[in-house]
Amino acid sequence: MAGLTPASATAEPKAGLSPTQEAWRRFKRHRLAYWSLWLLGLLVVAVLIGPLMWKVGVNDVDLLASLSRPSAKHPLGTDDLGRDLLARLLYGGRISLAVGLAAMLTAVLVGVLIGAIAGMSRGWVDAALMWLTDLFLSLPQLPVLLLLIFLFREPLKQTFGLEAGIFILIVAVIGGFRWMPVARLVRAQFFSLREKEFVEAARALGAGTPRQVVRHILPNSLGPVIVAATIDVAAAIIAESTLSFLGLGFPPDIPTWGRILYDGRDYLDIAVHWALFPGIAIFLAVLTINFIGDGLRDALDPRRVL
Repeated sequence: MAGLTPASATAEPKAGLSPTQEAWRRFKRHRLAYWSLWLLGLLVVAVLIGPLMWKVGVNDVDLLASLSRPSAKHPLGTDDLGRDLLARLLYGGRISLAVGLAAMLTAVLVGVLIGAIAGMSRGWVDAALMWLTDLFLSLPQLPVLLLLIFLFREPLKQTFGLEAGIFILIVAVIGGFRWMPVARLVRAQFFSLREKEFVEAARALGAGTPRQVVRHILPNSLGPVIVAATIDVAAAIIAESTLSFLGLGFPPDIPTWGRILYDGRDYLDIAVHWALFPGIAIFLAVLTINFIGDGLRDALDPRRVL
């Protein structure tokens, strides 16, 4: 064929990337997000398998080693009762990260459900759901959180046990105050997508509203939701740490990062390591999750050039 060199005539067309591969390629170009993903993965692996390798009891008391500084025997030091801080941080990391993930899932599920219903509705249904969203947004979160914990702590402890009851309460309380931004985001996405050509085509072919939502609208609105979910994980970890720091989270014999930080607040002058290491753990977890959220925002936004 005229105009083609032998090399161009025999060259194979370059295979295109799938949307997932393209998103991963764009995500890797965000260096902070990429390395934050690895760091967060190492943190998760440490709290999952760390207690299996460091077999020191989280509540083993050694008064002779009280307030010991980091050493070979106690790499992160001990608290006022001689309990090993490394063992307590590894155990508490499971709870803190689990609270963050569970609260995020609760907030996202509730937010997506309410946002999708509002986005596909017209008239009083949309108005009522947005009124409910505005009502929750206007509530002072910390006083309401404290009130709910005082009201439901004992019934849940008696029903589900100490650790499970407090876990359910903390997740429900934090997740119950994090769904509103997700609902507004999903509603806005649905308003934009439900008038697009591919949705109109599906509607013309006889697709009902549930099929339009599940097969066409919701998958195309998940990008911003995923980014919001990463922010919710970080916010939930901070909220749990705040409640534990105020003495309203898990009891002292169930160590979480926030609870360990709370217990060490009175010993900053003689045992700074007691509060330093849980503070670093919270800082790293929240920072890496926020960077990952930034990377996902850039990777899932086709208008951004990376």
